Amino acid sequence: MPADDEVYYLSEFFKVFADSTRIKILFVLRDGEQCVNDIAAGLEMSQSSISHQLRVLKQSRLVKFRRDGKTIYYSLADDHVVNILCQGLEHIEE
Repeated sequence: MPADDEVYYLSEFFKVFADSTRIKILFVLRDGEQCVNDIAAGLEMSQSSISHQLRVLKQSRLVKFRRDGKTIYYSLADDHVVNILCQGLEHIEE
């Protein structure tokens, strides 16, 4: 059994996946880095709602970003995020 603090952090980590907008953003970013405008247009949502969800994803270290002038581009933090998404899909499709 993991230590209590590890269990707590793991539960907080999985709470991030409890929002459908965040899941959609992660799937969009699976295809490569994008800016907020492109993500918002692709999901037909406002830039402010996408920015808010990206902030949560950054804090959870699921996405990373890079700045190019005034534009910020977001991408998945690493392959673990793709694996989590794929395994989750595989589980619900069984």
